[in-house]
Parts: sequence; structure tokens; C-alpha cells
Amino acid sequence: MINSKTPLHPWRFYRAGGFDQVRLESGADLMCLDQLDQELWVALACPIAGLEFDPKTTALIDTDHDGRIRAPELIAAVQWAGSALNNPDTLIRGGDSLSLDAINDATEHGKQILASARRILAHLGQPAGAPVTLTQAMDANSVFASALFNGDGVIVPECAEDPAVAAVIREIADCMGDVNDRSGKPGITQERADNFFAACAAFDQWMKQAEENPRSILPVGANTAAAAAAVQAIKPKVDDYFGRCRVAAFDPRALDILNRAKEEYTPVAAHQLTIDAAELAGFPLAQIAAGKALPLKTGLNPAHAAAVATMLAAAVQPLLGDRSELTEAGWAELQAKLAAYQAWKAAEAGGAVEKLGVARVRALLAGKARESVNALIARDKSLEAEADNVANVEKLLRCVRDLYLLCRNFVNFSDLYGGGGPAIFQCGTLYLDQRACFLCLTVEDAARHASMAGLSGAYLAYCDCARKGTGEKLGIVAIVSQGDDENLMVGRNGVFYDRKGRDYDATITKIIASSISLRQAFWAPYKKLVRTIEEFVAKRASSADSDVQTQLAAIPAAAPAAGTPAKPVLDPSVIALLSLAVGSLAAGAATVLAFLGKVPLPLLPLVLAAVALVVSGPSLLLAFIKLRKRNLGPILDANGWAINAKAKINVPFGESLTTVAKLPRGATLDSGDRYAEKRVLWPKLVGVVLLLIWIYSLLDYSGMLYRMTKKWGWDPPIGTPPANSSTNTVAPVSGGPAPSTNTPAK
Repeated sequence: MINSKTPLHPWRFYRAGGFDQVRLESGADLMCLDQLDQELWVALACPIAGLEFDPKTTALIDTDHDGRIRAPELIAAVQWAGSALNNPDTLIRGGDSLSLDAINDATEHGKQILASARRILAHLGQPAGAPVTLTQAMDANSVFASALFNGDGVIVPECAEDPAVAAVIREIADCMGDVNDRSGKPGITQERADNFFAACAAFDQWMKQAEENPRSILPVGANTAAAAAAVQAIKPKVDDYFGRCRVAAFDPRALDILNRAKEEYTPVAAHQLTIDAAELAGFPLAQIAAGKALPLKTGLNPAHAAAVATMLAAAVQPLLGDRSELTEAGWAELQAKLAAYQAWKAAEAGGAVEKLGVARVRALLAGKARESVNALIARDKSLEAEADNVANVEKLLRCVRDLYLLCRNFVNFSDLYGGGGPAIFQCGTLYLDQRACFLCLTVEDAARHASMAGLSGAYLAYCDCARKGTGEKLGIVAIVSQGDDENLMVGRNGVFYDRKGRDYDATITKIIASSISLRQAFWAPYKKLVRTIEEFVAKRASSADSDVQTQLAAIPAAAPAAGTPAKPVLDPSVIALLSLAVGSLAAGAATVLAFLGKVPLPLLPLVLAAVALVVSGPSLLLAFIKLRKRNLGPILDANGWAINAKAKINVPFGESLTTVAKLPRGATLDSGDRYAEKRVLWPKLVGVVLLLIWIYSLLDYSGMLYRMTKKWGWDPPIGTPPANSSTNTVAPVSGGPAPSTNTPAK
């Protein structure tokens, strides 16, 4: 259990991905993971499949072998490894080798691991103080596992020097099932051996019951089993026959129905019949009549004649004597003679060894086979501790190398957010449409994965990857977080490189569209408008072309009659509709231009920017919200993880997960393109002129132009009042009347 009380360990946290993550910087941090509240873990469980992580290490950590690693299993592995080391900081340093001085001999399992490590080095002829490596431990474990006696409690036939004992081991494996030992060879365990000899004893006692009561249990001797099997094979049809005969005796009117109507033979007879007329298997065993005995030699349903003949030879003749028919009373007598055998057979014990025969079973019980087998198993189990310790040397070295890596991708996501290296769930890099997508995960079922991963709010591209040279196939999902989606579509091809550098042909099979960037969101409304116009124009052009082709094709086939006016090539109604459309567009354009004409020229760019903001604003706002809410959790949950945090993919982090093509620093670009379209100068000239006009109007509107030119000494035009006087106003003479302001100028 995770300790939910206030921890004594001084934890340090950092913020990444929009949530707080614990720092794992020392061995003490790892050893105190049981004190860290599980609410603060990034993941609670992860699958052992689909990870860039050694599967043998995950198999050692997954102690319940359910295919998943949970927090308690990770804690147990860390504490086991840490207690076997003098300094748990060794887990932080990692590596494929371990100095013997680093092993803690103060603990029992540490002492045993140290002793086994020394034996491994001595066996390999290495100096006593040399470090032991993972390769050496794996080789020693492999050598020990391939030995006949390897401490796993499983013995194989080769363990026995006596051929007779080896034969017994094979018989036990054949009757009770085999178990693979460390080397993968089939063998048996103590449990299988005990069950085998117990079955032999039970079978022996069961057989003695028949031997003590042969007349009642085995009325036909050794052929009783065959007689009982023959009776059981035909019993349902015989019971059906006598039941029908009883009904016929009760009411003769039912006789025709009991024998099946003639019409029921018609569909059967319409087809070619087999020699045993198996098509009649559902019909009565013989013709029905009140109180009629069952014929045993003639007049039988051909579909069951062979079964009746077998019953006659195996059971009727030995028990009732030779007869050509069987009455209902005789049928009951026959079953009564076999009832004791049926009860004895139902109580059979030790059936697993029946195939050996009673003679072989009794020979095994009478001899020393059991003692010999048990001695071999005991000899193998005596090496169990040594074998486990050799395996534990490999386990410790794997923990030293891999545990800290797993913690960095389980307790926190420092590998993903720290930028030090790819996370263990990142399977490679997808190159597609001039971009590289680094956050790629393996996927087995894209449809099932997408149902959960679609909640992440990220743009997801599912791809099928294949290597034609080797036939390897792989399904992945890639997160696209830069660029635009204009050229991303199902069927688009790219190249995927796995973590080992192997390349795959990648083809997009499914896309979950979402916002990629704010730039894409800004231009999205305009692109949509352009696409709508293009589709409309293309549709109308295609329709018009189709109409013209139809009219041209109809001209030679049906010439107009004499005196009939020729139909105009263009229908006046079409011309009217086109005129109306053009007029509407022109009126709309005039309205827009009239509105823009009222706006002062210096403010026109601001108005256009405001209009653009109104058009793109909703798209930008929606994209901004979605980009802030992108979450890696649903994508990993769809892969079998149990994510315990909101692992956000914000804009800066998303830009690190996908890169777009850029020229390298220091590169030069030769802009000369021999296939470039011919450049036209006038659009640039118009643009420059419009820019100059706007700059002039802005300076004039703001008064800056006047302030810059008033010192140039330009004479104002004739009739222009002085700069400091009011227009059309004359100063009055002292004591006289004010002159009129409407006096015309001379």
C-alpha cells in the first residue's frame, strides 16, 4: 500500500506539462517511493508490451504475470534492488556492470547474490575483484538453466541414468501432462509425479472391483466394454421405437403418423441417396405396430442397420442368445445385464493412466519407480537456492540498468518533458509532408484506439507501416503539432524510423482532425471560402460542359424540321440567371467599396485588420482553447496505460514534438529556378504605389506632413488667409461698426 500520511522524506517537485512532477534525483528518492502519495504519480499502471524497454526486465517486475506493471510492483522492485546495494544511488548511475563492493552483504539475499557473483567470475576465470557484467550473468544463468539439474524442480527423461526410470518419466508426462524446465525441455514436477502414482493406485483398486465380481460387472468378459458401447450407441433409437409401438397400442389412429406420412419421403427421394440412406436418420428404426418386436436382421431403417447389427453381435447374442428380433422385455433384460458394468464404469478412478493397461500400472506400483523419480526431483530441488541466486545476479544487474529509466517514465515523465531523451512509449519518428513527428506510439487496433485517443484534442494520424524486405508490419499513431493539414489525407505516404533506426513505408489510414496551430486557425476560414468557391465553380463548369456536350451530340441525330425556328445555343433563362448573379455580386462589391470609401485612407488598414479579426477571430479563439487543452493522457490510456495526471501538450511543448523543414544554419540558397513561373512586375509596382499613397495620406491626416514642410517657405495660393487668421473674418476698426463677413474679395 502507498503511504498516504505526510511523508518524512524531503521531496522536491518541478512543474512541467501543466502539472507538478516529483524529482527523482537520488537513490533515497527511489527508496522512499512508498512514502510518496500515489495521487502525485504520473502513471498508476502501464502495459509491458509496446514499450521501448527490455521485455525481460518488465517480466521480472511484473510479479503477478498479468502483462501490466503497477505502482506496488515497481516499489517492490526498487526496494528489493536498493536493499541489495550498499548505496541505492547506484540505481541512479545505472550501467551494465556492477562492482562486487557495491553489493550489500548485510542482507540475506544480498549475501547470496554476492556469493553467486563471485562463483560466476571464478567460473569465467575473472579476477576476484573484477566487476560482474549483465552479459556474464545472463550467460551463467543460461548455462545453469541448460544443465540437467538446474534447481527448478522439473526433471526431464535425460536426468535418469537408468532407461527404465527415463521411461517412467515419459509415461508420467504422457498421462499427466508435461512442464517446461528452465531450458525449455519438457519434464515433470513433484506434483505431477504424485498425481500419477495416486492415479495408478486408484485405477488398481477400481480394476479389483471387477475382478472380484466378474459375472455381474463383466458379463461378457473382456468384451463387456464393446457390448456396452454398442448398446449405448443405438439406445435412443431403440427407446424411440418401443415408445412409438406403445402409442400405436394406445390409439391405432396414430399409426400412420408414427410411421411418418408418405409425403415426408418425397423430398428425400428427390435426391440421390447414399447406400446407407443416411438421409433417413430421423425416421423410426423400423415400421411401427402395436406390440411389435424390434427386427434385428431385416426391415430396419438403413441409416441405423449397421448399428443394430453391431449390437446384435456384441451384446444380444452373447447375453440373450441368437435371435432375429428383440421384444421390449428382451430390451429391458439386455440393459439390466449391463447395468452393473455401467455403474462400475461411471465410478472409474485413475482414468488418466488407463491407457497404460492394468498390468503396467501394477508393475509400476510394485517396483521402485516412484522412489527413483522422487530422488531425481529432490536432487534437482537441492540446487534451487543456487539457481535462484544466479538468476538474482542477472535480476539485480537488470534493475541497476533499467529501473531508474522506468521510474522516469512512470512516477514522473521527465524523459518526455525534460528533453533528455525519448520516453519509453515513443516508438520512433514519422517523416511526412516536410515535417518530422517525434511523438509516435504503437497501435494494434486503430479503430478501438481512436475512440479513446480522440478525446486528447490533438491532431492524430494513424499509419500502417511495413518493411517489404522482411515482411515486418507495424501500426502507429503520430501526433502532428506544427504546420498545417492541407496536404494530410488518408493514403498519403511517408517514412517511419523506429528507435533502432530501421525504416518502414508508412501510409496514413485514419485521421482525427483537430487544431494544429494558431497560424492554421487564422487562415482556415479563408481556405474554406476558397475551397467552397473552387468547388462551386468546378461544379458549375462541369455541369455547363455536360450540357454543351449533350446539345452537340443531339444536333446530327435530330435536325430541326423545316419552318421550325432553331433553338438558341444559350437559353435566355440561363443568361438571365447569370446576369442576376453578376448583378448581385456587383451590388455587393459596390456596397463594400462604398463603405470602404467613407473610411479615411490612413485608417483603411486598421479597418481591414478589424474585418480580418472578425472573420478569423472565432477560429483563433476556438483553436487557442483546444491547443491549451490538448492532453496526452487519453492517447496513452488507449494504449493500456493508467495516466494519473493531465499531461498537457501546450503550444511550446507541441512545437518540440513536431518540426517542420527549415534550411540549416549557415546554408546558402540559390534562388534561381529554371522552372519558376514568369515574374510580372506590375503587381509589385501597384503595391509600392499603394503603400506610398497610404504613407502620404497617413502623414497628411496626422498633420505631420504640414509640420515637416511649413519651413520650406512655400507661398500660399492667392486668396489663402494667413495661417494665424480666421477664414473670411476682418478685424473691426476701433469705435466703428464691424464689417460684414460676406464682403466679396477683390
